[in-house]
Amino acid sequence: INILIKLNIFTQKLTLKKSTHKNNIKNYLEIIVVIFGFIFIILGIIGSFLPILPGPILSWIGFLILYLFGDFSITLKFLVITFLISITIFLTDNIISIIGVKKSGGGKGSIIGSIIGLILGLLFLPIGLILGPLFGAFVGEYMSQMNFKKSLKVSLGAFFGFLSGVFIKFLMSLIFLGYYLKYVWINFFKY
Repeated sequence: INILIKLNIFTQKLTLKKSTHKNNIKNYLEIIVVIFGFIFIILGIIGSFLPILPGPILSWIGFLILYLFGDFSITLKFLVITFLISITIFLTDNIISIIGVKKSGGGKGSIIGSIIGLILGLLFLPIGLILGPLFGAFVGEYMSQMNFKKSLKVSLGAFFGFLSGVFIKFLMSLIFLGYYLKYVWINFFKY
């Protein structure tokens, strides 16, 4: 009987070690999922300033990663709603920029110039991020119209359109970051 009791205790310890090992692997995988999701959240925040990256959509991918690969409490309803918000902001950002240029009388030259100015402005962070689109829109409009006063007006319109879009994308990406941290916090500290 004594041998059976010792054998039973040994098998219980072995089972406990196996389950602890499985839990450790699960925890490591969840940490990897959280890191990959967080990378997309950060890319979304960076993408709020760079038109090359679709900011809120990248942040949404962070939610998608948690939903697909982790044991988090994100629901499909939340995922769909945040996706629709991301797409709406992405489309609205492009429309706001065009409206800013059109309202101030600009054309394709100022839009193209604004994009080129933004890309060149990345070489002179942080001020280049703000002044690049402004100067780019001015040069692009001036090259197509050869009118200094109109080019200045158009560049200011493009600049305010750009700033409006950046503000909306950045705000939404920060809200997504807050929700992301909430879901990660709930998952790791729910007990």
